[in-house]
Amino acid sequence: MNRITVVKRKGTREPLNIEKIRKVINWAAKGLELNPLKLEAKLKLHFFDGITTRQIHEAVINTALSLTTPEEPDWRILAGRLFIFNLYKEVSIRRGTSKLAYVGGGEEYFKVVKDLVEKGLYTQELLEVYSKEEIVEAGDYLNLDYDFLYDYAGANLLAKRYLCVYEDYPIELPQEMYMTISLLLAKNEPKGKRLKLAKKFYDLIAGKKLSLATPILINLRRPNGNLSSCFITAMDDSLDSIMYTANQVAQISKRAGGVGVNISRIRAQGSWIKKVFGASGGIVPWTKILNDVAVAVNQEGKRAGAVTVALDVWHLDIYDFLELKTENGDLRRKAFDIFPQVVIPDLFMERVKFNQDWLLVDPYEIERKFGYKLYELWGDEFEKAYLHIESKAELLKLKKRVRARELFKEILKTQVATGLPYIFFKDTANRLNPLKHDGFIGNGNLCMESFSNFKPSKGFKTYMKEGKIVNEVSQPGLVHTCNLLSVNLANISSDEELEEAVRFAVRILDNTIELTSPPILESKLHNDRYRTIGIGTLGLADYLAKRELPYGRQSLKFIEELYEKIAYYGIDESINLAKERGAFPAYEGSDWSKGIVIGKDGNYLLEKTSLKEKWLSVLKKLKEYGIRNGQLFAIAPNTSSGLLQGATPGVLPPFSRFYIDKNQKQAVPICPPYLKEKFWFYRESKFMEQKEVIDVISTIQKWVDSGISMELLFNLNLGIRAKDIYETVLYAWEKGIKTIYYVRTIQRDSQKALKKEECVACAN
Repeated sequence: MNRITVVKRKGTREPLNIEKIRKVINWAAKGLELNPLKLEAKLKLHFFDGITTRQIHEAVINTALSLTTPEEPDWRILAGRLFIFNLYKEVSIRRGTSKLAYVGGGEEYFKVVKDLVEKGLYTQELLEVYSKEEIVEAGDYLNLDYDFLYDYAGANLLAKRYLCVYEDYPIELPQEMYMTISLLLAKNEPKGKRLKLAKKFYDLIAGKKLSLATPILINLRRPNGNLSSCFITAMDDSLDSIMYTANQVAQISKRAGGVGVNISRIRAQGSWIKKVFGASGGIVPWTKILNDVAVAVNQEGKRAGAVTVALDVWHLDIYDFLELKTENGDLRRKAFDIFPQVVIPDLFMERVKFNQDWLLVDPYEIERKFGYKLYELWGDEFEKAYLHIESKAELLKLKKRVRARELFKEILKTQVATGLPYIFFKDTANRLNPLKHDGFIGNGNLCMESFSNFKPSKGFKTYMKEGKIVNEVSQPGLVHTCNLLSVNLANISSDEELEEAVRFAVRILDNTIELTSPPILESKLHNDRYRTIGIGTLGLADYLAKRELPYGRQSLKFIEELYEKIAYYGIDESINLAKERGAFPAYEGSDWSKGIVIGKDGNYLLEKTSLKEKWLSVLKKLKEYGIRNGQLFAIAPNTSSGLLQGATPGVLPPFSRFYIDKNQKQAVPICPPYLKEKFWFYRESKFMEQKEVIDVISTIQKWVDSGISMELLFNLNLGIRAKDIYETVLYAWEKGIKTIYYVRTIQRDSQKALKKEECVACAN
């Protein structure tokens, strides 16, 4: 062993010193339940003459990962700590210092801020809003202990996706990132309390009690960044609108937003164009354009754009729409890179349930002959119009009568094959829309958790000016826009901590509305009118397991009380902000102004809930001050957030208690935070009846004014039949579920689920 020499980062050589390695391993193992000697024994096999210090570090990390098991999960945390320690060294080298970063405290942090502002990685506003003394004080508040809360998967994701790099090398450290974000989140607060608030934001975010969405984490500290995750727009039935919408999608995608586009206004294939019957190509050509825009505008080179395209189930082109991502049929009529979404009214589901007929129609012909804009209608108004159209179907030239149940089965068959389309239950979502006085919700967003009123722009012209194409809008519409964060329930230990996290979440997200640079005009108009925010949660399975409660029907009462508390804290705090800053402009006439809270009137709140006295106070304050935000709650899938936060994603049970995520470089173990001590309280989704998952989601939905990303997972090894999938989705509608995100299946003789593509915009 003494013959082995090590090549240091500076290129010099020295004999291998096992004691140095042992010292670092023992430091990383502090407080963990593992034996460092076990790692050291396996590590010796990886040493060779001329090994570099980086290779030693990688060997220690990979050996620790290989030792990780359900019985000894702490090895992944040791690997995460070593990863962060190595990051310190790498950043110190880039800064030209021999000592590890952070040694200089607040003065060092001020130098970093100044340097990254000069490099264009931080916004100049930091130095304009805060004095040197304030930044130094903030730097002195940095807490290195937060760096060692990560397991390897979280630390690796943090470094690769979120930390600033300069000339392809890391230049920023985690606590610098979190403090800088916190300072900017507080920059518009009153001068006397902004630094105090920034420190509070920092503790909640860096301490992994609040998880910010990706656009906030990446863009806030950069100049003119978009902070919003979710956007929904609509394409009107004209060439100008189609091209204008494609440009909207491009601009949003360029700024890292996920986009939803409603295309139900587009005339069907074979419809009229300028009185020529049969000239229309239908929805497929325009969907292909959106597909290509999503691929071409690749979010600053980091990943392709992501677009969900929504079509109402009464549209004559629905069968073509369902074929967009399947592998059979004409490849020229495919759009493999979009995420289809079917918009379904109650009337269709009733026809499915009773095996009745369903009439498919062309929206252009319906509007021309009957005056109905079916795509704008929901509930009783839709049913009345649709029944009238059915009674006069002989007047229609373009129509197709099908069995509703057979069409529904086609939707489910496509889901089993591709995981898509998403499903949006339009009437359920609009009944519980607090802003129904001012419009309607046409479909869901990319992750099916955030949606509000939106409408296409009218009166726009496209023309050339000075050699450039100009899109001029005289009647701009609204593009649904929402900023997201999630409360990490895995790290919440008491009602006091929960209340603090939710109340500060409201303030943080309301602040981001002022801080964001919207990618398009219609997004700013939506922000200004509704001030929509989306507070979500992740780690519900961890929260339950920690309290020795299994995920499922046994815990429904506890879950409902938990989400009622979250709703109360959030709504009460938004009312407090309305007192401080004013109610959202479209407040008058909204459900809020009528004392209706997430579909519940005063009688319900004061008779059937667990927080009656608190709701009485809320109703009084609401009447006096209004509320700051038109919508407050949206529960995202949080797939990557779960990795970053070291928690189970969203509000679903984990797919597996323990699994290995393999890539080209290494195998990374993934498991919930309390696996070792609470193993049997973690139920695995792949072995659960999905109706039980629906019961949990529908219970949470009672206290969520927007949506919840709910996946369904069918394990065909458990004897699941097509009939079971059909009955489960029907059950979801009957239980008041608003949306269904992915439908995944585990094929027989396999434990692998149909792969889904992650929605990064809604992450964190």
